[in-house]
Amino acid sequence: MKNNKHLIVILLLFLTVNMFAYTEKNLLVKKTDIENLKSMLIMNQQWVPYPQYNDRKGWDNLLGNSKADVIKEGEKYLNYQWQVVKATDYLEYERSGNREIMQSPYNKNNQAIVALLMAELAEGKGRFTDQLINGVFQSCEMTSWVLSAHLTAQHSKRILPDYTEQVIDLGSGNLSSALAWTYYFFNNEFDKVDPAISKRLYYELKKRTLDPYMNEDRFWWMAFNLKPGGMVNNWNPWCNFNVLQCFMLLENDKDKLAKAVYRTMQSVDKFINYTHSDGGCEEGPSYWGHAAGKMYDYLQLLSNVTNGQVSIFDEPIIRNMGEYISRSYVGDGWLVNFADASAKGGGNAQLIYRYGKAVNSTEMMQFAAYLEKQEPSTFKADIDIFRALQTLLYRNELNDQKPMYNTPDYTWYPETEFCYIKDKAGLFLATKGGYNNESHNHNDIGTFSLYMNNTPIIIDAGVGTYTRQTFSNERYSIWTMQSNYHNLPVINEVPQAFGSQYKATNVIFNPKSSTFSADISKAYPETAQVKQWIRSYRLKNGILNIEDSFDLKEAMQNNQVNFLTWGDINIDTLGEVYIHVNGQKAILEYDKKGFTPSIETITLDDPRLSNVWGQKIYRVSLHANNTAKKGKYSFVIKKSNK
Repeated sequence: MKNNKHLIVILLLFLTVNMFAYTEKNLLVKKTDIENLKSMLIMNQQWVPYPQYNDRKGWDNLLGNSKADVIKEGEKYLNYQWQVVKATDYLEYERSGNREIMQSPYNKNNQAIVALLMAELAEGKGRFTDQLINGVFQSCEMTSWVLSAHLTAQHSKRILPDYTEQVIDLGSGNLSSALAWTYYFFNNEFDKVDPAISKRLYYELKKRTLDPYMNEDRFWWMAFNLKPGGMVNNWNPWCNFNVLQCFMLLENDKDKLAKAVYRTMQSVDKFINYTHSDGGCEEGPSYWGHAAGKMYDYLQLLSNVTNGQVSIFDEPIIRNMGEYISRSYVGDGWLVNFADASAKGGGNAQLIYRYGKAVNSTEMMQFAAYLEKQEPSTFKADIDIFRALQTLLYRNELNDQKPMYNTPDYTWYPETEFCYIKDKAGLFLATKGGYNNESHNHNDIGTFSLYMNNTPIIIDAGVGTYTRQTFSNERYSIWTMQSNYHNLPVINEVPQAFGSQYKATNVIFNPKSSTFSADISKAYPETAQVKQWIRSYRLKNGILNIEDSFDLKEAMQNNQVNFLTWGDINIDTLGEVYIHVNGQKAILEYDKKGFTPSIETITLDDPRLSNVWGQKIYRVSLHANNTAKKGKYSFVIKKSNK
């Protein structure tokens, strides 16, 4: 069995540390202070590694065989009719919870700007400039660049944009950084048409992004007012990454730039402090590109503008955060999908390669090459101009990298409390402890997913399309968020509850015996009347043993143990559940005298779910035939010949 860097301490102790620990690592601000930072800064955009607009040979070399496609994409928008985001489009989120009505025209306009910008950089003949100016002008005329779902950050708490204040969110940050690159590449060309264009664009970027960032502390994602137990998630590196680009591309006063850069360092430190040193992403792999991935982008920019003098790529936590994505990949496009993550994906191969190179992770670089070989990518820019340009800069290196997907037989995240175990029979177990107030939380302490030859057998459904309800006090009325629709027990007819106090305790991983266990009793409210409930897993030689050992204060109702699955399910034979999925055959064995099975068909009419699982999934429920204050349930899942 291969060694795993996360396990040195665990081999001795097996026990986890406090999952709520917030460590003041402050890795970035320890590198320098503002005064020394001033001497490190590369001013006047001399740090930019891409050709100037009029460097035709440079763009031909950078774009390579993508040049024609980039121009063709831009041509689609030469006659594009710029869309108005109406007042009622914003208000619809307040009225019905639908955010797409506002985001659809907004995103179409933004994609048009990106396509026109890239096409003009590729061709360099001015053919796309007028339409790009139209896009810039249209954007400047908008009251706000903030997404409707995020406008409750206004003092009014209402959804209609308030012209008297500016908010920085993911949407406004994305557009701000894209327009900052537009200003950098084309301000001289715009001036040939009318200097008012560049002047207006700079004014709007300063008003909407630069000034609010320096003058406001109230945006939650900054984490400057973080309270004990508070959350710092992907918004922090993502927004700071966008803001840093704007300052680096627009601000040429050294004192002001130093203050802004240092402020972003202070803020991003909060995210790194919040993240456990094991590098686990509690938001799940689908958010890795927005969390650790955006942090990497931020750190790369910071290194660029300081000529490598402010860099923390050699810190173990940064590497651990990167390798989380390769460890969470199961195979054939399937991922471990705790929290609001989709089970399908793999990650952005270009991003994974660059991150891996920065932290000197052969695992990540070879994994990126493996993903690229599995599904070769074609270049197409989106709102993240920096990532698009970085892809062009590094893609030949990726193409030359040896493709390999090779991870250890087990990966243990002792602080985040995620555990992955593989065996030579083709089974992959993912399970977790944690607490029920993680970022993008589901009430899922102690749950598991099981894969057979890279195919999900026991599943985590994931999350449906985001609406107002998803991030409100109604979140846990959604079935995908509830523990009774995860692979967990319902105790005395009571499911798990939401809140930081609802957590796993005594979480133990033993690599020698390939076992994981946790007391999940504290995940349930007092009404469950549970003193102890030890959920344990043992994966060995193609067999997964699951055991629930419990001690209740009162046995008021029969317990129920649920398993979520898909494919063809048969429960006709007592003691056996047959699961056939995409050519894989599994059997779930249980005590036929102790349980009565039932099956619920869950119809998936949400495309975010049905695109992964098809039109339906199933909840297999094993209902205990007797009430008992103390007891032990045992289940076995293995390959089936039937």
